[in-house]
Amino acid sequence: MLRQDFNYELPEHLIAQFPVYPRHTARLLAYSRAQDSIQHHTQVLDIVDYFQAGDLLISNDTKVLPARFYAQKTSGGKVEVLMERMLSETTMLCHIRSSKSPKAGAEILVNEQWSLKVLGREHDLFHVEANGSIVKMLNEVGHMPLPPYIQRADEESDKTSYQTIFAKHEGSVAAPTAGLHFDEVLLKKLQDKQVDMASVTLHVGAGTFQPVRVDAIKDHVMHYEWYEVSPELLAKIKKTKAYGNRVIAVGTTSLRALESAARNDFAKLSGLTNLFITPGYEFQVIDGLMTNFHLPESTLLMLVSALIGHEPLMRVYQEAVSLSYRFFSYGDACLFI
Repeated sequence: MLRQDFNYELPEHLIAQFPVYPRHTARLLAYSRAQDSIQHHTQVLDIVDYFQAGDLLISNDTKVLPARFYAQKTSGGKVEVLMERMLSETTMLCHIRSSKSPKAGAEILVNEQWSLKVLGREHDLFHVEANGSIVKMLNEVGHMPLPPYIQRADEESDKTSYQTIFAKHEGSVAAPTAGLHFDEVLLKKLQDKQVDMASVTLHVGAGTFQPVRVDAIKDHVMHYEWYEVSPELLAKIKKTKAYGNRVIAVGTTSLRALESAARNDFAKLSGLTNLFITPGYEFQVIDGLMTNFHLPESTLLMLVSALIGHEPLMRVYQEAVSLSYRFFSYGDACLFI
């Protein structure tokens, strides 16, 4: 298939610039694969009605780091740095924006306490070493890395708004946004219905926003991200399915972690993945997906198409646009089941 097959017209005013509050009051579009039908709900809280006791919802418990920060070269030139992936406590791969790309050996000054040394390049990314803990540095000087389609500077409120209720393990530079709809009210309703909850970890990289630049989607190469699925969760998944219940991924990152682990009969429960799910893919773990609305021609849109089919996908998005749903990270939710 072609990248252009996944294009749709999106008015700019439908791109959410701020989240709604409370979180469970975002709208919900639900699509049934069995009935080929679309239902509209005024709040995400209604999602509970689609689940049965014993179903298993799996979220991503990664935590977003304030991964964007500003610095300067020793020459005084301004530099913007966005972490892509931590490699160790003091080294990382990152994006660097400056008037002239720094070379290996160059020093980048963050402030009087913090500095970076450029070790080399890996394609579009820079391999750098900090003079101390990267997490500590980011928590002191970093800004929340809001997506490029949010046309405003980050605010203090984004430190909590752009973080899910499940967030535990630091390492992401973008939120697993389906999880942003969950709050204590929604979790209580799920608990009351005896819907089971569990988590995987996938540290989301900035590459999630990289556009597909090739025409034939089979030629696109995905970025790598680190994931982990615990043996205890694997056992819970097998038990859920043995009892005839469903496994629902909360977000495309949870889905990709689960399906990555499933390759080679669950031989590798953690590591780096660049799994690219496109139409024709046979899902091994998940039975449904809760997610947000995704960018035109994006890999995430292609993933959803693999789950529900191209024609239903485009129909869902056309209807969502016509009914003025809010799109992308701070937008409304979808359920494909």
